[in-house]
Amino acid sequence: MNKTITIDPVTRIEGHARVFIDLDDAGALTAAGLVVNELRGFEKILTGMDADRMPLVTARICGVCPTAHHLAATNALDNAAGVEPPPAAKLLRELMYMGHVIHSHCLSLFVLQGPDLVLGLDADPAVRNVVGVVQAAPDIAKKALQCRSIGQKINELVGGRGTHPVTSVAGGIAFVLDADRERQLNAWIDEARGLVLELAPVVKQLLMKMLDTHPAMLQQWVAPAWSVGTVKADGTLALVNGEIRAVDEGGALKARFPSADYDSYMSESAVEFSYMKQVSFMDGDNRHDYRVGPLARLNVSERYGTPLADREREEFIRTVGRPCHANALQPWARLIELIHCTERAGEIMADPAIHGETRVPVTFSGSRGVGHVEAPRGTLIHDYEIDENGIVRAANLIVATQQNYALINAMIAQAATSHVINRPDDQALLNAVEFGIRCYDPCLSCATHALGAMPLEIVVNRAARPRVIRRNC
Repeated sequence: MNKTITIDPVTRIEGHARVFIDLDDAGALTAAGLVVNELRGFEKILTGMDADRMPLVTARICGVCPTAHHLAATNALDNAAGVEPPPAAKLLRELMYMGHVIHSHCLSLFVLQGPDLVLGLDADPAVRNVVGVVQAAPDIAKKALQCRSIGQKINELVGGRGTHPVTSVAGGIAFVLDADRERQLNAWIDEARGLVLELAPVVKQLLMKMLDTHPAMLQQWVAPAWSVGTVKADGTLALVNGEIRAVDEGGALKARFPSADYDSYMSESAVEFSYMKQVSFMDGDNRHDYRVGPLARLNVSERYGTPLADREREEFIRTVGRPCHANALQPWARLIELIHCTERAGEIMADPAIHGETRVPVTFSGSRGVGHVEAPRGTLIHDYEIDENGIVRAANLIVATQQNYALINAMIAQAATSHVINRPDDQALLNAVEFGIRCYDPCLSCATHALGAMPLEIVVNRAARPRVIRRNC
């Protein structure tokens, strides 16, 4: 006999999935995990298309992180053609990406996780949403949403479109920055920087208050694992161009490699209960679970390279140490990157090299092209086989949520152990599991490419006392 608790939907994630938590007769956890229900098929859609369409088509994979796919695709095409974009093109691509990350991190921190931070996990789910934040903290909400809007405006002005950018092409970028655009971008960047500096201490205070109220999140939601992210040659964080670096649980460097060598280190494998593949990091014959994303990037990099972000990074390390494996601290790492992106955008605009030629000719003569970026949620890799006619004959995408899959499942088990088992209140299940999943900010749209509505269902199977506690449809 099973007890089933169905919570449908779990809100404020991107994608369609189901969580299962199985308990034995004694109430002890036997299994837990995230079940993704849709078959992935986007690589098949790409096969047979013209290679130069990849930046446009792959941007349609996801409405949340289209710019990440847009730039990963152009990086792959540059490498396939063996060309180096001009300095101005590289800077404009990076500027577009700073706008995208500002937008995405504001979405995650203030719209998806903001209701948990502002209203608390014990708040009624009916009001624990962005409308509730606007009502409870209108000043915070106004500034956060304005900052998110500025990020999207930067992305749109440089990318040509806000949701699905079009300007980054093989060999460079399809416009030259003029004086009017330059003035507008500088004004937006200055405003965004000011807003972020006002919001940062508020976010930290709210996060620490939550962790004080729920100490199990900081003490038990810890998953030592390898970390993977992108850095420059000197160890500075790189979001658009750089080498991939892996460190182990203790922070020791284990590998560094260009994106073209990813398949020598990253191994995909099927999971029997889900359509989403899991990715392991290979160290010889040994497989390791690993994390990607803001916390992983903090673990693998030596600095962010901008003064305010580096100052915040130093406070993070003084407070919690490095490498850090506490799932609940990922919002702080995401906040540091938000600060960094507003600073870096200003540096890009001040670089004289942003004015110049923006494109070089490109010819595809039959080759493989692999490119990557650090998507807001973690390392994103595009791999294309292109024939002598410039047609894609095979494609593979490795997305961040796949790489975090093992640790998301571990987090669900930790949340169940600390907040569900032997607790009389089933509401604790919803609150804890939702918050833990949001810390990874998973994008199941990227990972599986579903159609239609995308709720997430949580089911607890207990060996006795079967009953449905709640079903919200």
